[in-house]
Amino acid sequence: MIRTLATSLVAALALAGCATVPADPQPVAAAATAPAGAVSAADPRAEEAGLEMLQAGGNATDAAIATMLALTVVEPQSSGIGGGGFFVLGTPDGTVITYDGRETAPSGATPEWFLKPDGSLPPFPESVRSGLSVGVPGNIALAARAHAEHGKLPWARLFDPAIRLARDGFRINPRLNGSLASAGDRAGLTEKGKALFFAADGQPLPVGHLVVNEELAQTFEAIAKSGPDAFYRGARAQALAGAVAEATPRPGAMTAQDIAAYQAKPREAVCTTYRRHRVCGMGPPTSGGVAVLQMLKLLERFDLAGYGANSPTTWHLFLEAQRLAYADRELYLADPDFVSVPVAGLLDPAYLAQRSALIDPARALTSVEPGQPAGAPLALVDGDEPEEHGTTHFAAVDSTNTMVSYTSTIEGPFGSGLMSGGFYLNNELTDFSRLPVIGGRTVANRVEGGKRPRSSMAPMLVWAPDGTPLLAVGAAGGPTIPVQTARSIIGVIDFGLDAEAALGLPFVMSFGERTMVEQGTWLEGAIPAFIALGQPQPFAREAPVKAGAVLWRNGAWQSARDPRLDGQLDLP
Repeated sequence: MIRTLATSLVAALALAGCATVPADPQPVAAAATAPAGAVSAADPRAEEAGLEMLQAGGNATDAAIATMLALTVVEPQSSGIGGGGFFVLGTPDGTVITYDGRETAPSGATPEWFLKPDGSLPPFPESVRSGLSVGVPGNIALAARAHAEHGKLPWARLFDPAIRLARDGFRINPRLNGSLASAGDRAGLTEKGKALFFAADGQPLPVGHLVVNEELAQTFEAIAKSGPDAFYRGARAQALAGAVAEATPRPGAMTAQDIAAYQAKPREAVCTTYRRHRVCGMGPPTSGGVAVLQMLKLLERFDLAGYGANSPTTWHLFLEAQRLAYADRELYLADPDFVSVPVAGLLDPAYLAQRSALIDPARALTSVEPGQPAGAPLALVDGDEPEEHGTTHFAAVDSTNTMVSYTSTIEGPFGSGLMSGGFYLNNELTDFSRLPVIGGRTVANRVEGGKRPRSSMAPMLVWAPDGTPLLAVGAAGGPTIPVQTARSIIGVIDFGLDAEAALGLPFVMSFGERTMVEQGTWLEGAIPAFIALGQPQPFAREAPVKAGAVLWRNGAWQSARDPRLDGQLDLP
């Protein structure tokens, strides 16, 4: 359901005066619409936290941070202060500021970090459910830096909704219950996790159960009072490092010094134009921004609006653009502090025109290889990175039309399963290639001390042709993130869709030698057409996607979350 600021402010104001968790906000009449801003999040309770900041006189940065903190409580399977994220801020005049809060490997980590003594790889779950997978969390440092430079409300005020949710309790929705059932080996890895989310018989707590997380409330209170030092230094940092080190089966485990040394970094935004719209996002160490921009530019020469949103040809062209962009992504994208990443070459118009010329509306490419953009290192090889799943996206815009797009993650469902301070710790280091060398060639995204693993996250901003702010969008879903995000931008720009309709467009993605089409949509019926076009092995399945956006339409800001979440967030 598309939501406006006034719609959800009713719930936000009620929340401010309540000691218990309210029901999900209900729609109000269209007459209550106010074009003062909006917040989008994957859980309405976190969305309300952001809206509360806007109502209190805060700005988009304040709202985004409060949303992130609240998601730590109500969406523990996907994100939180035990993980990291990427923050993209855009002003009405087109200025773009980006912050990198991606987790870092401990200083003692080596390229052989995940290998057994004999040089072999253990089973992937063994690497995940250990201290080997945990990077130094970045979200608090990211929030503190963004707030110091762009926030408006007092730092401590941003924590109020999250503290209430943790201390007074929040109710388990069907989505969290399903995550507990499917990823119980992580959610219940520690005694603390079992006590929070599981009954005495080991079964996940039911939908509607009230969960109180007093330890997390106290963690929030300490950070609210003393700032990020309460997280990165002192007893809490020592406890976090100790929990990780105890679960790390080799030398070089995370230390309190690694945590104290963490810094959220400003990075240069990546930008291009698409059909006269300006599109900007996060650069490396995420691959998402570059991949989204590449896909859009590869498609720009085709009349997608003419083909239409319900044409197999449109989505065939989209698949071809994906395949080309992802071939570059797998080879070249990594932490720019450790690897020379040819961003300028990958986004060079001449290079992209050359790559786009490979796309044939009538026939799929039989094979796709990485290109050779200017500045590309030629001695690299693709790694063995897995898919990431524990991610969330949220966006905010304020009364000045300043936009924030923020994607946050702990990598897999409930991260590593390890906990400290009442929150789950990420397993982001498994976003590195566990194999540092393949076929005698170096993997760019290998583990190194202090390095940030490559990501798929793609928080993006769009300005209309007249330069006015238009869209803040992003997604969760591991390698599907750039595809979801590009698809949503195409929905807005090429097909003129509202926010929810753009997020709800059917999903199609190339996975190596197979092509996934979303089950239950018209695309499933188009599988014969994709076969005729040469798309490899199309198959239908439920789409593993979760996008969110705020969009300026018809004189107001719309807020929408992926319609696939309908029913998963309802409470009895």
